[in-house]
Amino acid sequence: MDIDIVVLWVDGSDPAWQAQKAKYQGKTLTDANSVNRFRDWGLMPYWFRGIERFAPWVRTVHFVTCGHVPDFLNLDAPKLHHVRHSDYIPAACLPTFSANTIEMNVHRIPGLADHYVFFNDDMFLLRPQPETNFFRDGLPCTFGGEVPAAFRGVPGIWQHLIANDLRVINNHFHKPEQVRKNGKKYANRAYPWKDNLRTRLLERLYPENFLGFKNLHAPAAFLKSTLETIWAEEPELLEATTARRFRSNEDVNQWLALWWQVAAGKFSPFMTDNVVEDCNPDTVDRLCGLIRGQEHDMVCINDPSGDIPFEALAAELKAAFETILPEKSSFEK
Repeated sequence: MDIDIVVLWVDGSDPAWQAQKAKYQGKTLTDANSVNRFRDWGLMPYWFRGIERFAPWVRTVHFVTCGHVPDFLNLDAPKLHHVRHSDYIPAACLPTFSANTIEMNVHRIPGLADHYVFFNDDMFLLRPQPETNFFRDGLPCTFGGEVPAAFRGVPGIWQHLIANDLRVINNHFHKPEQVRKNGKKYANRAYPWKDNLRTRLLERLYPENFLGFKNLHAPAAFLKSTLETIWAEEPELLEATTARRFRSNEDVNQWLALWWQVAAGKFSPFMTDNVVEDCNPDTVDRLCGLIRGQEHDMVCINDPSGDIPFEALAAELKAAFETILPEKSSFEK
């Protein structure tokens, strides 16, 4: 079985890209287009080193950008496919600065395998990963228990995305029927007992509709057919999401595809070993420690909102990755 990787990257310091972004965003600055959404920490060499060392079974890495590439990248690397937005997103919707547009069209990438793992550029492998951590019996590995959506704090786009994605799921899947067919996947010994207890209680107390699923800030396994199916079922919704140049409260995102696989029972129960952390002066020592110690399979390093000593933090993270991934990969010049 061929398994590919899709990873998104943007160079937020590129003057041409900045000028284009400024042209379309005007004077409006929101959490959809703030600087930290597009800032590059300079860690991508370690992303590629991690893939080559810890997941050598990957067939092709589809490296998706608006067209620019990092200086270190070897475009002739045997496993690399540089994908421009214009290669698979309709021309009328470009340029786009919306991750939702980019994510919800990846099934159109030329040559993409039927089985692929989706990464954001802030998600890194820290130790060897067998294929069976992502696919088993041809099905994506993920957590399938029910987790009620929780809304708190200042309303943000992510809260709207959860609500929009969940509405689509409940419009297309009748929970009692799916529980009858897939109940042994929704509560499974692969998960902690507390998660199974919560899922079973929610099935009894709220039997008519799914109340939510886990938001994985981790590499996620997908079937290409999942996005094809969603596009066939909800073309107007996905066309509207694709047409918006910046993320919007009206969008859906990749969680919809992940949850669609769960609701449909097209997944293999699995607990991903991943840690998610903002990088700031209070957390950087802990982050660097878990990287050096390779304490988890994966780490997602979030770029926090607000002012941070960016250059100093980036240097600390690079030093930590250098201790576990000191050798260049074939993806580097």
